[in-house]
Amino acid sequence: MARNIITGIDIGTSTIKVLIAEKKKDGQIHILGASKKLSRGIRKGYVANFDEVAETIKEAALDAEKMAGISVKRAYIAIGGIILGSTRSKGSIMVSKADGEITEYDIKRVISQGEDNIPNNSNKRVINAFPLNFKIDGNLSLGRPTGMKGGKLEAEIFFITCLNQHLLDLIKAVESAGIAVEDIVVSPLAASFSALNGQQKEMGCVLADIGAGTVSIMVFEESRPISLEVFPIGSTHITNDIALGLQITLEDAEKIKIDHEAGMNFSKRKLSDIIEARLNDIFELIESHLKKINRDGLLPAGIILTGGGSSLVSLDEVAKASLRLPAKVGVPLDSQNEIISPKNLKEHILSIPEWSVVTGLCLAGFNEDANKTKVGEKLISKTSSIAKKWLRSFLP
Repeated sequence: MARNIITGIDIGTSTIKVLIAEKKKDGQIHILGASKKLSRGIRKGYVANFDEVAETIKEAALDAEKMAGISVKRAYIAIGGIILGSTRSKGSIMVSKADGEITEYDIKRVISQGEDNIPNNSNKRVINAFPLNFKIDGNLSLGRPTGMKGGKLEAEIFFITCLNQHLLDLIKAVESAGIAVEDIVVSPLAASFSALNGQQKEMGCVLADIGAGTVSIMVFEESRPISLEVFPIGSTHITNDIALGLQITLEDAEKIKIDHEAGMNFSKRKLSDIIEARLNDIFELIESHLKKINRDGLLPAGIILTGGGSSLVSLDEVAKASLRLPAKVGVPLDSQNEIISPKNLKEHILSIPEWSVVTGLCLAGFNEDANKTKVGEKLISKTSSIAKKWLRSFLP
């Protein structure tokens, strides 16, 4: 019997990470191999130098393959950065069956109608579609509309998009490294699979994926995402601030940012003031977005911080004070899946937030396999995503 093995590749501005995992018959997920390489040719989520990106992906994959003892042929890819966007749109159709019974076909039609109604969408591609609510003959439907009867079906849908050309560049870079793209998952959604649990998504929370060049946030309510925003600011900006404020090299600034003890020759108070000033800028942007969608101070599960930039000392305390919300740093161990890792990898993967995205990619792949649905080719040729096959679980 073929082994159930999934590979995830997180292509970030700062690093490219590869994770190879296997799902056993008992449901346990075992990490077989992992690697991390400094990114080359990526800028704020988009491909700036195609050849450098492809070469770095190949190098990272080879290291993971050596550790796992297998070769990588296909992989799930995370896409993030400023190329991501989101919008809400509405669709309205007449029910297809003569007796007025609403079917899955009608739901697909109304979502497609909503996608057609997205303004200024010529250079974008829809990656995910999440129905937020349905109306039957003008009346709000409580629960799934499938099987109910009516003449007119309406829906409000939350769409996640990306710039089409940059998506194609990313896919081309991966394929040039000798790896076929199984599917594409937006980075904050992938991180949510490993850094959030079901209760947090149900009660309401905001996931903040703090990367090197950007901060991506995704708001969840009633177990589904309702908003996404990407800010062109990240942990690299903190490094730059430290270098300028303390008049030191970027290399030393990066070390001090990660380990305050490395900066004993400098005033700890001054260092903290520099870091907190930039963090406050980030949290002001997050709060402004939450106000825009009427969720500021209203998410019981608070903010969960993940990504490479979330390892900063006292980050959760600064977030709590700035947003007036519960705050914690989320790591792959926070998911409700049982993940087993070799001892030499556990501390370096499952307990570190920068591995949340790539771990989430593998979890997403195993979920897809369980549903016996493969949609990677559909995503690349049309406008599909792994979330669409999970449509049933996201319907109100």
